[in-house]
Amino acid sequence: MSWDGWLAEQREARERAGLQRALRARSVDEDVIDLASNDYLGLSTHPEVRRASADAALAWGAGSGASRLVTGTTTAHGELEAELAGFTGRRSALVMSSGYHANLSAVTALADRDALIVSDAHVHASLIDAARLSRATIEVVPHNEVDAVRAVLDEAGGRRALVLTESVFSVLGDAAPLPELAEICAERGALLLVDEAHGLGVVGDGGRGLVAGLGEAPQVVMTATLSKSLGAMGGAVLGSDALIDHLVNRARPFIFDTALAPAPVAGALAALRLLRDRPELPQRIHRRASELADRFSVSRSAGAVLSVPMPSPQVALAAQAAALDAGVRVGCFRPPSVPDGVSRLRITTQAGMADDAWEHAVEALTRVVEQHGGLP
Repeated sequence: MSWDGWLAEQREARERAGLQRALRARSVDEDVIDLASNDYLGLSTHPEVRRASADAALAWGAGSGASRLVTGTTTAHGELEAELAGFTGRRSALVMSSGYHANLSAVTALADRDALIVSDAHVHASLIDAARLSRATIEVVPHNEVDAVRAVLDEAGGRRALVLTESVFSVLGDAAPLPELAEICAERGALLLVDEAHGLGVVGDGGRGLVAGLGEAPQVVMTATLSKSLGAMGGAVLGSDALIDHLVNRARPFIFDTALAPAPVAGALAALRLLRDRPELPQRIHRRASELADRFSVSRSAGAVLSVPMPSPQVALAAQAAALDAGVRVGCFRPPSVPDGVSRLRITTQAGMADDAWEHAVEALTRVVEQHGGLP
């Protein structure tokens, strides 16, 4: 079969299954309430964040010019790393161009053919890809099953072991049992890597994430993104001084990638400072997420993401389109993006939205979900 024929066959199969995807461009002035964005705290459009980003672009230019180890590291990178580490209770931080790169860097620099990776079944695609690229032995354990992690580590046979999880999972919105996992890893000499992509800015004391609640915990490595609650771009790995030194020297996605540009670095730093000064923002997320969960009779989320199961991928797409017609944008998760194969509307709670807009969105979504069989 020719390549053209193969590509056409693949598209037809996706369309039959209701899994075909396409890019849809937003305009700057569209009149839509956005409950699909991961800008949970509304900080991407905050005047102080915009001004910091603009000033950095004017001062440094549009790009960073090179990798971090050449000329791509600016004083702004250092400020952001220091304040991220202080905010989350970690010793050191290393900023990268995306949260995806942060996970790729941490896992592939720590694990190799001689290592064992124990991965929760629901971790993000970036952690799955990182584990595969590491060439380590991979054991996937049932979601949030502490005993399963313990059993695999007990059979590790002296190998270096790395346990992968998220603080708040991106589809179901549930939290990992971090204290238990951290204890198991400490007792068995394993590292616990926790992706705080959906935790930072949302959960923990003042939005510091769940890893901060573990104390210094040297056996814990934290990764995060700057593109969700902090409303900018980029990612970070946080942990011990020795860990960061190792990543600077061994993490290929960090070493060979052009550095994150100064504008998003400065924007993320401004957003972090706003978060530190406004602890009511995460609190508002939890109030609104609980309201939505009760309205749709689904489990309450530990974070900002609420998932409403739908009967099929096709129905989920129809419900998403109906919501947009009503002036509300929501996400639509279908296989392979969902770990359990159940298609869902993905609604992200927004703390920065005015009360009247929020109430309108909730009423519109309630009608859409009722019409498309998403309520029990």
